[in-house]
Amino acid sequence: MPDARIWRRGAPESAAAAEWEMRVRPRRAVRTAWIVAVLLIVVFAIGGIWLKSGSTGVKFRFIDQVAMVGIGVLLAGCVLMLTRPRVRAGAAGVSVRNVLGDSDFAWQHIRGVSFPERKSWARLELVNDDYVPMLAIRSNDGEHAARAMERLRELGAKYAEPNPQGENDSGR
Repeated sequence: MPDARIWRRGAPESAAAAEWEMRVRPRRAVRTAWIVAVLLIVVFAIGGIWLKSGSTGVKFRFIDQVAMVGIGVLLAGCVLMLTRPRVRAGAAGVSVRNVLGDSDFAWQHIRGVSFPERKSWARLELVNDDYVPMLAIRSNDGEHAARAMERLRELGAKYAEPNPQGENDSGR
């Protein structure tokens, strides 16, 4: 079955994995995340600077100001985790990286890809009636997402093994 790994840092890339024919990353979500991250840092930095200027009866120190900026940086880092999603596809299969982890799927484990109505992102349909959300292909990216889905379907038709029994999934 698929190989799912979380936090795959420093893992050696195989020769097949290095030859991805398709790479997709979200566009609007990345831009929005960067804007929100910068705003969080600015707002918390300004809040940290103004922390000492109030007369609330509480005595704030320099370390409290630094902590306020640190909280802003921490929150910005959490928001920037939303820039991680990526989908790669090639002869070896499909690699899906979402916010917290990676999953690699060989073509034999993939039934198809779909973009359910009223959903924000596409999903990879697996043969065991499971699915994996692909946060990199988002509905708000419009034409970019449509091209990514079309390309992923082309690669699926190119590399996926035909059904040996000639069965159709719609007859369940």
